[in-house]
Amino acid sequence: MSQYTPVPERYQQMRYRRSGRSGLKLPEISLGLWHNFGDVDRYENSRAVLRLAFDRGITHFDLANNYGPPPGSAEETFGRMMQTDFRPFRDEMVISTKAGYLMWDGPYGEWGSRKYLISSLDQSLKRLKLDYVDIFYSHRPDPETPIEETMMALDQVVRQGKALYAGISNYPPNEAAEAIRILRDLGTPCLIHQPRYSMLDRWVEDGLLDLLEQQGVGCIPFSPLAQGLLTNRYLDGVPADSRAARTTGSLPTRLTDETLAKVRALNGIAQERGQSLAQMALAWLLKDPRITSVLIGASRPEQLADSLQALDNIQFTDDELTRIESIL
Repeated sequence: MSQYTPVPERYQQMRYRRSGRSGLKLPEISLGLWHNFGDVDRYENSRAVLRLAFDRGITHFDLANNYGPPPGSAEETFGRMMQTDFRPFRDEMVISTKAGYLMWDGPYGEWGSRKYLISSLDQSLKRLKLDYVDIFYSHRPDPETPIEETMMALDQVVRQGKALYAGISNYPPNEAAEAIRILRDLGTPCLIHQPRYSMLDRWVEDGLLDLLEQQGVGCIPFSPLAQGLLTNRYLDGVPADSRAARTTGSLPTRLTDETLAKVRALNGIAQERGQSLAQMALAWLLKDPRITSVLIGASRPEQLADSLQALDNIQFTDDELTRIESIL
């Protein structure tokens, strides 16, 4: 590929929302590198997806230490992109990473200790070939480490300039409230929370979204398509080559007849709206002003372009919302 020059009108193609009561705005759709950017994936394809994302006004790229596979390799892929394509545009980008899940052997390789979080971020910065990340997250609460220690580590890396903002991910309402309070007392307010949220997985509506709104914290859902359930992939059953056909993970157990009936009914409404089911599922999240951005994945440029079309219509009539609610 030749020298990369981004599309000049990229910022006219995207809307941006403020993250809570912070000064930071994020694109309505952000790109997550959970899958499709590891060593097992073809680099030129990953590069094409990342280039298209930036060309379409996606400024936010979300990573974690364990993304790959193997763990660490998604950060290495992005670091390679920084060297070849993105270095001149670093200040136009929001790059995030996280630590919390298993990353290396021994007692300091996962969870929420200061030892693990700070070591992990140092490793991530090397892989990403960056001096700092914009957002550093505690990827999950640690039941055995005092939450004060975990939050003090986030505060420390912000004060050291290794991260500009602190975030939390996968924290239930009570732990989230505690984390937000501690960070505020330390002088490093929590910027954003990254929970799992989709039409089929609505636990955040039981208190978390209200908490984030009250506290002025942004929200950026991941798995908005419920690991592919909210796409046209399973409308006619389970394809042999799909993720659900493999025996690992929670997806096969969630593919019940009841769920598939809901998915087909939702697809009918999406068709009436002139959208694919996936596009409607993204739009349904973005209809809520408390949602700062929605994190999507993409295995190829065409899939990313398709998802971005969700932004063409994020308005719902009262009748549509009532019918969707009755299905769900």
